[in-house]
Amino acid sequence: MTWSLSFEPLLSWTTLGLLAIPMALLAVLALWRRQRGALFRLAALAALALALVNPVLLDELRQPLKSVVALVVDRSQSQDIRDRTAQTDAALAELKTRLARFDQFEVREIDAGQAASAEERTDTKLFGALDSAFRDVPPSRIAGAIMVTDGQVHDVPANNNPGFDAPVHALITGEEGERDRRIRLENAPRFGLVDKPLPMTYRVLDTAGQGDAVNVRVSINGNPVATERAIVGQPATVQVTIPTAGRNIVEFSVEGVQGELTTTNNRAVALVDGIRENLRVLLVSGEPHAGERTWRNLLKSDASVDLVHFTILRPPEKQDGTPINELSLIAFPTRELFVDKINDFDLIIFDRYQHRDVLPILYYDYIAEYVENGGALLIAAGPEYAGYQSIANTPLMSTLPALPSGEVIEEGFYPRLTDLGQRHPVTRGLEGSAQEPPRWSRWFRQIGVDSAQGEVVMKGAGDRPLLVLERKGEGRVGMFLSDQGWLWARGYEGGGPHVSLYRRIAHWLMKEPELEEERLIAVGRGMVLNVTRQTMSDDPGPASVISPTGQRLQIPLTSNQPGLFTGSLETDEVGLYQIANGDLTALAHVGPLNAPEFADVVSTTERLQPVADETGGSVRRLEGGVTGLSLPNIVPVRANGETSGRDWMGLRVTDDSVLQSVSRTPLFGGFFGLALLLMAIGAMWYREGR
Repeated sequence: MTWSLSFEPLLSWTTLGLLAIPMALLAVLALWRRQRGALFRLAALAALALALVNPVLLDELRQPLKSVVALVVDRSQSQDIRDRTAQTDAALAELKTRLARFDQFEVREIDAGQAASAEERTDTKLFGALDSAFRDVPPSRIAGAIMVTDGQVHDVPANNNPGFDAPVHALITGEEGERDRRIRLENAPRFGLVDKPLPMTYRVLDTAGQGDAVNVRVSINGNPVATERAIVGQPATVQVTIPTAGRNIVEFSVEGVQGELTTTNNRAVALVDGIRENLRVLLVSGEPHAGERTWRNLLKSDASVDLVHFTILRPPEKQDGTPINELSLIAFPTRELFVDKINDFDLIIFDRYQHRDVLPILYYDYIAEYVENGGALLIAAGPEYAGYQSIANTPLMSTLPALPSGEVIEEGFYPRLTDLGQRHPVTRGLEGSAQEPPRWSRWFRQIGVDSAQGEVVMKGAGDRPLLVLERKGEGRVGMFLSDQGWLWARGYEGGGPHVSLYRRIAHWLMKEPELEEERLIAVGRGMVLNVTRQTMSDDPGPASVISPTGQRLQIPLTSNQPGLFTGSLETDEVGLYQIANGDLTALAHVGPLNAPEFADVVSTTERLQPVADETGGSVRRLEGGVTGLSLPNIVPVRANGETSGRDWMGLRVTDDSVLQSVSRTPLFGGFFGLALLLMAIGAMWYREGR
């Protein structure tokens, strides 16, 4: 119970002042003149003034509030090393038992490092958790915080001030003198040119000291490419060659050492997106025609393509008497293109080309050899392909996937996808293909062929082959058996997806990884591993996964659309995963690259010591092992008292309380006040009467 005096005036303080000032002056004047009864008048006036200000005696019933103690427990992955988890659990249980003995403390336990996002799982953010715990607590009620951690905290405030006036104590798990070796990437470019050297810089660190020479293995997409010799503590640079376009995983690993804490940080990973230098395409048009500009515009619009385009305007058999030196045409540089520099081109396109002795017959052998050695050839066939001057009647015959039957079909038809084409990445999901008839315009001419080898992905009139794709040796050949794709480009009957189709054909021929028929893709997003299987089969089966710790898992793959199967796996392990399906393998990194959590796993008191010094707390190691753990005593202290000692931790006790009830007793209320006032006035007149 708390007693206090309060005034509840019957009139406003201004009115009371206006009444009290003249009465006080009269009373003082009477005293100064020593008039009889002046003291009684003064007492009467004082009694009247007290009655008007109405003094009230208050009796308050208050309940004291508890001080809030935050018990922050580090549950990050570095706490799983050796017996740190057992140390943490033992310390936590003992702290909760000791704090329960004090009625003045409210304990809030916070597990940090088990958040949902990958970034938070791989960072130890104890002060962020501490801020959340105290968000609804007034500063005067904060008793302090006790952290159980290995000391590797990544969100220590820049000014070492946690934002409240209370001690921060830390109990450090682990042991003194721990050893760990790790590798750190210091310069890892995000992009690199395919088949070009890319410099990367790394450093090997070891808590045992510097100067030793160690072996560092370098792998790209799981394939070892080099073994380097590095000096511990000194930066080292290695040149890596990016093998493919798209994402590449470059891994650096250093040999372990006996007695180190963990080998998880003995590997460092860089994700490098391979970029091809501009692709060089040679487009040779046999003669001007409506579809020629469609190919040209498409290839010129692609910033990644360097196009060399020739149109045969004046074949050798054309003789009109015009002297050669008066022609404004450029001579076709056949030797330079098809002998000297043929291997510089990534793709050669013959657009309605026919053999007219423009190319010596031997050069077709060079083109066939170019394809066998890894080149790409596309035949955009017109009526010429069915004639006697067809390039099918040259040594290029062995390379072509379909030979002409001599028939030219001229009738309206809708190009349609074959069953194979619905699964093939070149034509799969082509806009408008899902309807019947397809939602694109008709074509009116097609070149007949006897029998097509390779993959027929589109069909035309009478279900005849329209688009044929085939691998030849190390290279690839495509054949478009119609010259009327330009109708789509011109918007005839609504047009069609010519840009998407032509571009996919060209990029498949140039071996873009995204368009491979058989492909296994694995990508880590957050803490989820996503697997995509691109295949021409009906059921590829489940994907096999090996986690960073060697655990073997299975991911069922379900059909998303024809030729595409997907699956996913939620995991709590950060690192490099190996995925396999059939003969294909892939690598994927789940979680943040080179996570801060494993950048340094040696327990330390140094990171939290400045915060403890700033707040009056303490930092000390847990001693005595898991079974005989020795903890400092917990002592409640007042606001201005010391908060730490050699073997004790202080927590502040608040003076805050909650008002539960109030009892009011007016001192000049009722008959008592009236009687006292009348007695004072009566006594004044009594003295005046004598």
